[in-house]
Amino acid sequence: MHTRLCRHATGEPAQYAASAIAVGLTEIGFSDHSPMQTDGFDDWRMRLSELDEYVELVTRARTDFPAIRIALGLEIDFLPGHEDWIRDLAHRHNWDYLIGSVHYVEPGWDIDNPAKISTWHNRNPAEVWAAYFDRLSQAAGSGLFDIIGHVDLCKKFGFVPETDFMPHVRKFLSTVARAGVAIEINTAGLRKQCHEIYPSRPILEAAFRLNIPITFGSDAHAPDEVGADFPSAVALAKDCGYTHSLRFQQRERHVARL
Repeated sequence: MHTRLCRHATGEPAQYAASAIAVGLTEIGFSDHSPMQTDGFDDWRMRLSELDEYVELVTRARTDFPAIRIALGLEIDFLPGHEDWIRDLAHRHNWDYLIGSVHYVEPGWDIDNPAKISTWHNRNPAEVWAAYFDRLSQAAGSGLFDIIGHVDLCKKFGFVPETDFMPHVRKFLSTVARAGVAIEINTAGLRKQCHEIYPSRPILEAAFRLNIPITFGSDAHAPDEVGADFPSAVALAKDCGYTHSLRFQQRERHVARL
C-alpha cells in the first residue's frame, strides 16, 4: 500500500488502516515507493527528506489503530549499480519487509508510466519482456529483498509478446527459488488495462511447482482500494495449489494458512 508521499496516491496511513478494519482485515503493510539518492530521479516516489516522515506516519497509525497489525515496509526499485543504496535504505529503519520491483528496463523509461505509454509503440514487446524478466531475475538473486512485487507488470498496458515468453519466466522463477524469496499476488492488475492479477495463472502455477512462497497485496493507492479483490486473489492461489502464504515481521517470515 502507498501513501500521499509518493505523489501518485492519496490518503494517510491512518485512513488506510481505518479502511482495512472496515473490510475485515487483521493485518496490513505499507510499502510506499522508496526515495532515490537524488530527488529528481522521477516524479512518483517520496523524497529522501520524507523517509522519516513516512515511518512516523505509519508508527502513528499503529498507535491509533491497535486492533490491527500494521507492518512497515518499502517498495524499492532494483536498478543495477544501485545495490549499495538499497543496502543503505535497508539499514535506515526497522523494516518488516522489503519488496523489490522493476519499473525501468532502460534509463528514463518506466514501462508502467501512463505518461510514457507511447514508448511502447516503438518497441518490440518480446524484447521489452525479455529485458524486464532479466532485470527481475537480477533483483531476485541480489539477496536484497524479501518479496518480488507485481511479477508481470510489463503486461499492464496490454503489450504482450506474440512469441512464447515462458522461458524468460522460468529462468526468473528458478532464480527466485534458489534465492528463497517470495513473490506477490497483486490485485492492482485487475484495475489496469490488462484486467488481470499480477502474476498470471501460468506464472503462478509454475511458481507453485517450484515451491515458491507467496504474499498478497492490493497495491492500494487510495484508502478505498485496501484489500481490493482479495477473494479473487485467494481463489487464484488455491486453484494453483497454494494452501499457505507468508507474513513478515522485522524481516522474518511466518507461515499463515489461507
